Amino acid sequence: MKKLKLNITRVLAVMFVLTAFVSCDEVGDTDPGGTSVESMAGDWYITLTDSDGHVVVEHALHSTYNTAANDNTMWIDDAKRGYYIKCKVEVDTKTGTFKATAADNIQDPGTKVTITDGKIEKGAAVSKGGHKVDKISFRAHFDYDDDGYDILYEGHKRTGFYEDEY
Repeated sequence: MKKLKLNITRVLAVMFVLTAFVSCDEVGDTDPGGTSVESMAGDWYITLTDSDGHVVVEHALHSTYNTAANDNTMWIDDAKRGYYIKCKVEVDTKTGTFKATAADNIQDPGTKVTITDGKIEKGAAVSKGGHKVDKISFRAHFDYDDDGYDILYEGHKRTGFYEDEY
């Protein structure tokens, strides 16, 4: 009986050692790289103002992120927290600018949105807690608005710090 237990213990020890060596084998390049718009991607607290200067929504959380094509386009998405916008924009990462012309608004099917004056400025804003962060601003015109009203978006990048949350 002692021999059987000793043999089982040895077999388990050998299996453990072999598993440890195999599981630590690094295969190939483990760096996933980045995306074409990673410098402009993130979460943003944005205040929306109409063309008359009236605040429509304060501190609505929006996200910017790459598209699957990874071709200098990105999504702007408010997850229905603001003025219902989700569309693809063309990005120039060198200048930090973006725009869209009559882009499909996924949050409001059948509508289109035109984005102008889109810009992300590095370190140009201050968060609620006083941290220096990136600033985002753009103007959006929704095709169903015949009165010519635009919605002005301006905000700052979310830090994730508790004191900066709204």
